[in-house]
Amino acid sequence: MTGTDDIRPTPEAMLKLAQAEEVTAELGKLKIFLGYAAGVGKTYAMLEAARLRKHEGRDVLVGYAESHGRPETDVLLEGLELLPCRETSYAGVTLPEMDLDGILSRRPQIVLVDELAHSNAPGSRHEKRWQDVEELLEAGIDVYTTVNIQHFESLNDVVSQITGITVRETVPDRLLDLAFEIKLIDLPPEDLIQRLQEGKVYVPDQAAKAIEKFFRPGNLMALRELSLRRTAARVDDQMRAYMETQSIAGPWPTAERLLVCVSGSPYSEKLIRATCRLAEELKAQWFTLYIETPQGGKQVEENRGRIWQNLRLAEGLGAQVASVTAVDVTDAVMEYASRHNISKIVVGKPNRPRWREVLQQPIVDRIIRRSGAIDIVVVSFTQETGADVSGVSGKRASFETKGYTASLVLVAAATILCELLRPFLAPTNMVMFYLLAVVVASVRLGRKPAIATVFLSVIAFNFFFVPPRLTFVVADAQYLLTFLGLFVVGMVISSLVARARERAEVMRSREVQTASLYYLSRDLAASADIDAVLKAVQRNVEEALDAQVAILLPEGEHLDIMASSNGLALDIKEQAVADWAFRNNHPAGRATDTLVSANLIYLPLQTPSSVLGVMGVKLMHQHDYHSQDNRRLLDAFTTQAAMAMERIRFSRQAEQAQILQARENLERALLNSISHDLRTPLVSVTGVLSSLKEEGTHLSDQVRRELLDSACSEAERLNRFVGNLLDMTRIEAGAIRLNVELCDVQDLVGCALAATEQRLGNRSVEIRLADDLPLVSMDLVLMTQVLVNLLDNAHKYASAESSIEVSATTDNGWLSLEVSDRGPGVPEHDLKRVFDKFYRIPIPEGAGGTGLGLSICKGIVEAHGGKIIAENRTGGGLRIVIRLPLMQK
Repeated sequence: MTGTDDIRPTPEAMLKLAQAEEVTAELGKLKIFLGYAAGVGKTYAMLEAARLRKHEGRDVLVGYAESHGRPETDVLLEGLELLPCRETSYAGVTLPEMDLDGILSRRPQIVLVDELAHSNAPGSRHEKRWQDVEELLEAGIDVYTTVNIQHFESLNDVVSQITGITVRETVPDRLLDLAFEIKLIDLPPEDLIQRLQEGKVYVPDQAAKAIEKFFRPGNLMALRELSLRRTAARVDDQMRAYMETQSIAGPWPTAERLLVCVSGSPYSEKLIRATCRLAEELKAQWFTLYIETPQGGKQVEENRGRIWQNLRLAEGLGAQVASVTAVDVTDAVMEYASRHNISKIVVGKPNRPRWREVLQQPIVDRIIRRSGAIDIVVVSFTQETGADVSGVSGKRASFETKGYTASLVLVAAATILCELLRPFLAPTNMVMFYLLAVVVASVRLGRKPAIATVFLSVIAFNFFFVPPRLTFVVADAQYLLTFLGLFVVGMVISSLVARARERAEVMRSREVQTASLYYLSRDLAASADIDAVLKAVQRNVEEALDAQVAILLPEGEHLDIMASSNGLALDIKEQAVADWAFRNNHPAGRATDTLVSANLIYLPLQTPSSVLGVMGVKLMHQHDYHSQDNRRLLDAFTTQAAMAMERIRFSRQAEQAQILQARENLERALLNSISHDLRTPLVSVTGVLSSLKEEGTHLSDQVRRELLDSACSEAERLNRFVGNLLDMTRIEAGAIRLNVELCDVQDLVGCALAATEQRLGNRSVEIRLADDLPLVSMDLVLMTQVLVNLLDNAHKYASAESSIEVSATTDNGWLSLEVSDRGPGVPEHDLKRVFDKFYRIPIPEGAGGTGLGLSICKGIVEAHGGKIIAENRTGGGLRIVIRLPLMQK
């Protein structure tokens, strides 16, 4: 092995590099001018770079640039093509926004987009400007843009902790990874503060105080360090990628896999960002898991929007997002971690009071106890005092208060009932009524109210019924055992019943989803065409989600509505959203990050090979769009619908392939038949002519006459064969034209016999024509050809001593013309095939044929509006029956 082999890159490294190059080759290149605060000169540096590219001959367009009236910046804008902004009206105010469609139509080589973290005005295609930039990159346009380090999502809580200001406009970190080049615009904090004091940094009036707090030397130094570290990390990633592809030895990190769980808590966002930063440091893949439990159902209903935002945040930061339904959170976490080979689980530090931890072990402790070889990373948070936390706590407290009030009512009802029955029951027997109240609370109210019912029952029983009554004093110590029994049995009953109720709710939810998917799968499996598939999908989505549905499929260059619910109409705006979702293969509309002002959510019907259409869904309530169950069902419905449509498409392609194969077989059979039937008479004619040419002077007159007769016979045979081919072609092309006139059936039979006289020879032909036959409307020439073909066919198959029978009668306005023989007949299962092209049964030695004669007869007869059938005769032989309408004038 040579030294060159030692440094050869591994196949995995080369594949990874090839895949990365394949992805980037289809996208435009992104160059980010990164700063740590406003005023460091990002826009200035971007414009300078743009002028240099323009000087090099590149096509440069300024899509959006904010000079804030600085003269030095305005000077750099001179000479660059500036695209006018799109005016958007919102709340009575006209807002200038970047014209995304104008840039896509103009298609420059490089476009400048200032302020990457900007939020677009409501009604724009995308909520954020960075989404506009992604669409420009997907269109193959290079983008130069500016952004500050504090706007990146994973650093949001770090920046908030440093500066005390929460940045609302954020950008996903994946744009840094996507960037072809990052140019760090650095300026010492002292110089930046001086620029601020000189008025060279734009500060909005409404943010003056916040900016003044932000521009502190300590804040600026910390932000500057963040930007330097992030840029250095990017350089380190590039260095590692180069070393790996070049097989340069180095300390490579092991493959870590991180898991973080979210619950809708206000701290979940911080937990997600902390996991993202840890994953970046470890170069690890990470997952975000949301577990929906039955006992948290009401809380989920209140926090559904927050949970949805957390999952979208995690997905935007690069995590794989999953949502599961389970009774026990710990079991679900460990099962997911084991199934996905997780090496580290990131959890938040519990901040509940200690006494609550004694009563119920925190989930963190349970996960740590069961983690085994999995590392547990506990992240600590400062106490949140914002309005969001208080709002959530207030809603949760409101719900719990209702449950506890109901528990109090149940205990009061049990007490009243016991009081009414006190003369008839001993105190110990009254415990059963309180246990009944515990069971009712467990079934109807849940675990916590049931436990409260246990406590209240013990207290009420002691106070109202244990001597001495109306006091908490217990005269008989044996009642203490009764209290303990009531408490323990009540706790056990409440736990078991509540757990059974929770499991039943989980099973019911899963059953509904499974049944919905089963019904859809069953209907799709029975669908034979696209229309049936669309109707099945529409019906199942309407029933499963109580929603309205519209399915759009491509027709040429636009989408057409192929199926929609009653009363659902899509205007031009809605169809434009659907068209965008189709062309970009990305969800759009309501509850997405694109064109959120739409009334429906539009999901692409995507298969591994292509996008077949778009399904638009309108749910009844806003929170239904954020339901994980609903989104899972919608994803499953779109996937199954797309696969069913692709199955139909493949089935049609298979049918076309079979038809093509059959056509090729038919053409091959035709070629074989033509080659044989043309060669045979041509060989005979050629042989005769050769004999006459070479030995004509030595042949007698009789021999020459016999040779010429043979040549004429073969030439006539060849002429009939070619005529049959031409007639079949005319019939199939629909080019046959009838010259209809009133004709005598006797003339028709006579013309056919005259044309076949030489071929029939000594064959006996019996003619039986009714005496009262009327004139019949027909094309005499074509019908003569039909009768000639039938006589010729009967002659070939009938035995030499048998006769051919021709008869004609009338019956209820129809002429019946029959040609019968005493040949071998046709197998019963082939009677319908005798009129197919090239169909032949074994025929006597020396008889020729192409299998086109009867097929031509059928075409001509049907052109007259008639029918032709074949049937076997009793005693052997075949009868061909032609029925023509009389059509007398």
